[in-house]
Amino acid sequence: MPDLKPPRISAGERETLHVLLQYQRDSLVRKITGTGEAAARQPVVGSGTTLLWLVKHMTRAEILWILVRFAGQDVPVPDDTVDAGDTIPGVVGGYRAAWARADSVTAAAGLDQPCRQPPGETPVNLRWVLMHLLEETARHAGHADILRELIDGTTGR
Repeated sequence: MPDLKPPRISAGERETLHVLLQYQRDSLVRKITGTGEAAARQPVVGSGTTLLWLVKHMTRAEILWILVRFAGQDVPVPDDTVDAGDTIPGVVGGYRAAWARADSVTAAAGLDQPCRQPPGETPVNLRWVLMHLLEETARHAGHADILRELIDGTTGR
């Protein structure tokens, strides 16, 4: 797997956040792509984390943070439990659909716009939510790096 470095751009805050978030989303998908179904379910660390779970978890995070908490939409938040019927194409397709929905919401909103359903007592705005998703996606893409290397020796972002 080639080591694809993050894109370098000289742009405004919104575009920079989106480009870096998309890079991390794509990086996570690259880690599960090319594994077999059994390998994507294989827990190779003590916590039981798997590549399929990481992608399902980030699908949940995109929907929860953008659609529900930020936009206040009444949509179901998917579970991130890996089920017997889950497949790599299905889970990755669900993740891509979630980020497309999230991107359509964030494209029409201001970065200073507050969440309609903030988590807890401290209000946060879209800027914070996007930075949080960037951080969480990067963190889990890093976990996926380690899992993939343990599974079959593949490295690279």
